[in-house]
Formats: sequence, C-alpha cells, structure tokens
Amino acid sequence: MASALQSVINYIHGDGLVILPEMELLLFALGILIFDFLLSKKEKYWNAILALAGIAFSAFGVYMQIERLNSSGPSGLVGFHGTVIVDGFFIVFAFLFLAAAALVILLSVRYMNLEHEQEGEFYALILFACIGMMFMASGIDLIVLFLGLETMALSFYVLTGFLRRNKRSNEAAMKYLLLGAFSTGILAYGFSLLYGMSASTNIYRIGEMLDRRLQVASAAMPHAVTDWFAVVAFTTIAAGLFFKVAAVPFHQWAPDVYEGAPTSITAYVSVASKTASFALLVRLFVVVFGGSQATWLYLVGGVAVASLTWGNLAALTQNNIKRLLAYSSISHVGYILLGLVAGNSTGYTGMVYYLIAYGFMTIGAFAVVIVMRQRGLIGDTLDDLDGLYLRNPAAALLLLIFMLSLAGIPPTAGFVGKYFIFQALIETHHPVFAVFAALYIVPALYYYFRVVVHAWMRSPGEAPTPHLSSAQAFALGVTLFVTLAAGLYPEPFTRLAHYAFGQ
Repeated sequence: MASALQSVINYIHGDGLVILPEMELLLFALGILIFDFLLSKKEKYWNAILALAGIAFSAFGVYMQIERLNSSGPSGLVGFHGTVIVDGFFIVFAFLFLAAAALVILLSVRYMNLEHEQEGEFYALILFACIGMMFMASGIDLIVLFLGLETMALSFYVLTGFLRRNKRSNEAAMKYLLLGAFSTGILAYGFSLLYGMSASTNIYRIGEMLDRRLQVASAAMPHAVTDWFAVVAFTTIAAGLFFKVAAVPFHQWAPDVYEGAPTSITAYVSVASKTASFALLVRLFVVVFGGSQATWLYLVGGVAVASLTWGNLAALTQNNIKRLLAYSSISHVGYILLGLVAGNSTGYTGMVYYLIAYGFMTIGAFAVVIVMRQRGLIGDTLDDLDGLYLRNPAAALLLLIFMLSLAGIPPTAGFVGKYFIFQALIETHHPVFAVFAALYIVPALYYYFRVVVHAWMRSPGEAPTPHLSSAQAFALGVTLFVTLAAGLYPEPFTRLAHYAFGQ
C-alpha cells in the first residue's frame, strides 16, 4: 500500500503535473454527466456551476505549473516520454482557452433555457473541447497533437448540432462534420509523410531532420532547393490547418456553422477553436518548417491576402449578424497569418496579442447577439437590432465598442493588434502586404458600422426590450474590460505575448 501511494505521489509530481489542468477538466466533465441524472429540469443550472468550478480548478492547475516552470528553467516541463510540454506558449494559450470556455458557459445558461436544451452533455462537451485545445497547445508529438485536434473537433460537431429541433443547426453540424473529416484526412496524410521521412513523431526531431535535408538539397542544387516530400507534407498540413482556422479557400464551412450553431457555441467555435488551431499551426510552422520559411512565406501570404479580400467583400452584403461576423472572422485570420509571414519577434508577438484581442471582442459581440434572444425572437438579423439604443442603452453602447475594436479603431484592443502586424511587416520589408492589410480596413469600417447604424439610428418598432441576466452582464463586463484595457494599456498583454515565445 505504501509503495502504491508513493507511486501515485511520484506520478502527480512528475508526468501528472504536466497534464494536471486537463485531468481536472476531465474529472469535472465526467462528474457533470453523472450528476445531471440527479437534477430536475429547474436545477439544470448546477451543470453550469460545476463546469465553471472545473475551469477554476484547471486554472489553478495551470498556476501550479507556472510555479514549477519558473524553478525548472526555460526549457519547460516535458512529460510522457517527450510527447507533452509545459512552457510559456502553453501557459498563455491554456489561460485563453479557459477564459473563453468560462465566458461561453456564463452566456449559455439563459440562452439554452430559452432553447429548452439545458442538458449536462452541453457543458461536458465544452470542457471536453477545452481539453482537446489544451493538448493542441502542449503537444510536441504528432499523435498527441492529432488526438487533441480530434477531441476538440468531435466536441464541436456535436455542439454545433445541439439544437436538435432546429433544422439549421442540424444542417450546419452535418456540413461541419463532412468538411471537417475531409480536412482531417488531408492533415493526417501530411503527418504520415513527416513520420515516413523522419521515423519519428516528435516535432523537434522532425524539424532537425528537415533542416538537414534542406542543407543537403541546397548543397547539391544551390539554385533549386526542392525536397518534394517535404513540399507535399507542408502543403497537406497547411491545407488541413487552414481549414481549421477558416482561411480562404478552406472557409466554406464557417458562415453556415456560425449561423446554424447555438449562438454561444458560435462564439466558442469562432474564438477558442480558431485560437487552438493557430497554436497548433504556429507550433508546427515554427518548429518543423521554420528552417524553410523562405519557401512557404509567399504561399501563406497569398492565403492571408485572399482571406482579407474574400472575408471583407463577402461581409458587405450580409444581413444576418452571425454570417457577417463569420466572414469578418475570415478577414481577421488574414491579419493573423500576416504575423506568421513576417516571422520575426514583433510578428509572433502581434499574433498572440491579436488572438487575445480577437477572442474577447468577438465573444463580446456575440454576447450582445445572445442578449437579443428573447422568447419568440431569435435576434440574429440586423433588423432585430433596430433602435437598440432606446430599448437597452447599455447593450447598444457595448455593441458600439466591440464593433469599433473589430474594425481596428483606437483606443481599442483591435487597433493595437493591427498595429503590431503592420509594424512586423514593415520591419521585415513586406510593404505590399502591409498596404493590402491597411486598405482592407475601409470595407471593414463599412460593414461594422452597418451594425452600429441599425442599433443607433433606426426606430425600434415593436421589438421587445432585451434584458441581461447577471451571468451575461458579468461576461459582457469582462469582455469590455479586456477590449478597452488592452487598447489603453497594452503593456501587460504584450508581456503575455512575449512570455508565450520565451522572450
């Protein structure tokens, strides 16, 4: 008995500490599934409370990892035979995932009551998705990364179609599943090519192997450096990841999924799924393909410009708020990818900062749409916003601030995020990309202010007055604070971005 107890203690202080936040989320998710059977319909809100408690415990687990990380050195905590790592990159993204999950849960309680779908599985799936995202940020092994990605994706497929009586929700889930399965197959093929070339699934070893192959190819053919296996592996992996972040031309799923999913899940997919996918993309592109950046720089730049173009132009004609925000999110993907094109310290800082700003201001915008949801009114069209400043001045003011931030108007977080991207492009001598990025602010201003015009300059008609629950008010307060604080005093947030890359 003593030896068994000592083994458990050793595990908790060794490999167990490396995945402690994920284990805590898993225990609470399973607890919700069991506890749900004991609750009556009027007591279902306890599922949300349990989910929030799980997020709090998981956040404390991440804090414990910071304490151990500070004493272990900059190399990070590695566990499970070199497949999972806890470093600054994981710490920052883990807190982002947990914050997004907590805000979505707060916004979901009243919303899911109105939809008559207040079930324990809903909150358990949110936690399962968060577990997958955390492994996407901490994994340094292809198998762990793939399992994390699929855990997140499968959870989102179910959450997208959670409104079982809603045909749009069912259709969105089916499209998401079919296209997601297709992109996953492409990504898995790219992973298999990497394994075939290196006989390893560790991304650091794969990166070293690709650098050696590149050097050999460069010595043999100085003017035509081409390793076709590496090219095919990069292309397939990039295609799979571009689907996950909804970059053009792999964006087709986004508008339908955003429109059909429960609005709180739309916010979760838009923010957390995109952030986790970018964490995986950055980890792979920097570690595995970093040595060959010159060969893929303009490919990624072309995808970024295409995303900016299509996302902004398609958003101009949208009358559904969720579809408008879907296309605008595609344009934001373009800005974030330009940070990867720059590939310097400022670019990476800008990417993380932009993801922080994008997460909070987007959840805030969707939170206002959720507040609009009343009995008998879905509240996700522009006409539903008419006269919002007369019906609920606070919600109208919050919507104005979030739209200004999404458009990149100072002194909001969105402006500072774009500033970092522009600065990185100028520092690395990419003025053409910087000009494109700056020009596309103009159409963005138009369609974001269409939303503002409906809320502030139209008569309300007979639309009901939206009311905020205490949970929704708290979530909106948090998103408002970060959106303004990151714009007015960006120093703490830039330090977070530097910490993610060990700077």
